[in-house]
Amino acid sequence: MAKTLTEKIISAHLVTRDADWLAVKPAQVLLQDATGTLVMQALESIGLNRVKVPLAVQYVDHNLIQSDFRNADDHAYLRSAAAAFGIWFAEPGEGVSHPVHAMHFGVPGALLLGSDSHTCAAGALGMIGIGAGSFDVAATLAGRPYALPAPRVRRITLTGTPPPMVGAKDVILTLLGRHGVAGARGMVLEYDGPGVAAFGVMDRMAIANMGAELGATASVFPSDERTHAFLEHAGRGNDWAPLTADPGARYDDEDELDLSLLEPMIARPGSPANVVPVREVQGTPVGQAYIGSSASPGYADIARVAAMLNGRRKADGVSLDLNPATRNALLGLMASGALAELVASGARLHQVGCNGCNGMGQAPGSTVNSLRTVPRNFPGRSGSVDDRVWLCGPETAAAAALTGQITDPRSVSGTRTEVPEFPPVTPKSRIVAPGKHALIVRGPNIAHLPRLEPLSGPRTLPILMAVGDNISTDDISPAGVDALPLRSNPERLAEHTFRRMDPDYVARARSASAGHAIIAGRNFGQGSSREHATLCPRLLGLEVVLAVGYARIFHANLVNVGILPLWIDEADLDTCRKAKALTVNFDQVTKHHEMTVQVDGSGISAHHRLSSDQRNILAAGGLLNSLVEGRENMRAQAR
Repeated sequence: MAKTLTEKIISAHLVTRDADWLAVKPAQVLLQDATGTLVMQALESIGLNRVKVPLAVQYVDHNLIQSDFRNADDHAYLRSAAAAFGIWFAEPGEGVSHPVHAMHFGVPGALLLGSDSHTCAAGALGMIGIGAGSFDVAATLAGRPYALPAPRVRRITLTGTPPPMVGAKDVILTLLGRHGVAGARGMVLEYDGPGVAAFGVMDRMAIANMGAELGATASVFPSDERTHAFLEHAGRGNDWAPLTADPGARYDDEDELDLSLLEPMIARPGSPANVVPVREVQGTPVGQAYIGSSASPGYADIARVAAMLNGRRKADGVSLDLNPATRNALLGLMASGALAELVASGARLHQVGCNGCNGMGQAPGSTVNSLRTVPRNFPGRSGSVDDRVWLCGPETAAAAALTGQITDPRSVSGTRTEVPEFPPVTPKSRIVAPGKHALIVRGPNIAHLPRLEPLSGPRTLPILMAVGDNISTDDISPAGVDALPLRSNPERLAEHTFRRMDPDYVARARSASAGHAIIAGRNFGQGSSREHATLCPRLLGLEVVLAVGYARIFHANLVNVGILPLWIDEADLDTCRKAKALTVNFDQVTKHHEMTVQVDGSGISAHHRLSSDQRNILAAGGLLNSLVEGRENMRAQAR
């Protein structure tokens, strides 16, 4: 039978499958520091000696600002823990995990699991990359297959050739405008068609990366001659293999994009899906133009900006911020002379890494319009409470830097964007291979994980909060310079939970000693894979969530920390929002998918949609408890 590219890759890593769930054995695992500390703490909790996957790499790209000891201590902890558990380590300054991993470790046909929601970026290289929570990643490192709902596959056929000043970011923004932030939930986005050849691997990475903003499980491009050229440049041409879907393969869904009809696009502040053509918002004043991040990861993204400025100076009052995504891209900009041209034009160079994308520096001023090539613009994510972040491609950001206002880059005279795909330097890995033995170094802010007690029987809980649709993990457990350094200390980080949406939530939660519940609308928990967005509320007493819908990773993370996620009909949402308390029987979870929940004394129907494995995890009080119990049982049997 003819197979899709997705089916070929998943079947090569498949352990078990039924109608609704898959269990796979990833060939590679990617960790980043903002979620990796929790992975390492989990590995310590379950008593693992060495990881049980062929390749795992720990990157340090998020928490780079060292305003005190905490981030530096996290880096030392991660370095030592990586050595202790048999994990490669990429030190601060190496770059954003996704393009660095593609350059040094990516292999067409491999399945990658990552503790970052943008792990789907690996699809640029003909891989399947799946983001997951820290505890699921730790379980996979300990040898447990990774389970996920079986995804559907949407083919996106690209035809035509992009016109000048239209790039990869305009492709994914067009799709976001078409489908919305939940428009690919439960899907793998598989790109094909003659238009694919218009984009190199780093441009494809910008598209695959932001599949996460559509809610996709993964994105994947074929492995072709552009893929081969990328691996040849990386010095790993022998790792290339052609890989594409079989002719006649059947898909669950189809979409098509004629690249020749595209124009520069931009997402208004508040959501990656709030997309309009740039020409419709021309003239809006701009105070910042930010180029870089995992969604503009290539050397060419910043080199194009240098070509557009072409010796001209940026507009007064605009901060032109450059964040090269990799050390190799920075070296290339230096070698080509593009960096000198940009600095001479008034640009500000920041260290290689994620930085302003997740609120670690480069925050815009109050009510200042900031045009950014990053993947997300959730309110407050930049580090400024009243931020106004617009998402766009490098060409549109460069045009705004020149003019001081949102400008269609096609209207800027005297610009050019033809630059080489690859930097004029050979990539060299500074990633440290795992040693044989290491003592884990733990600074004073790095906590041991608390044990979470299982929940059982009937529980009557106050409803402390009711929230709307598309609440992000940034809304729940914020990024930024105040909160991110506490990622290795969840009990202290819990003090920041829902701080922007409801500053009194923490105090109310602590006073509700018997636990509590939350009501939510659609797509609850979109965005980052950070397990802290479930662990911190659990430490504050959250036991049950009733929602119309959940983002995939967030739903799994709720179960992994022992919180019961229940799905309700939209018709019952208003009743739940007005209610003061609910009663639910945890013991029913092991018996039925459908449950009756008493909301202020009235019964409503709810579904948990958990696999049998997830039911057992919930009964144990979370995934770590389940893993510890399993290892203890194995030791007892061995005796």
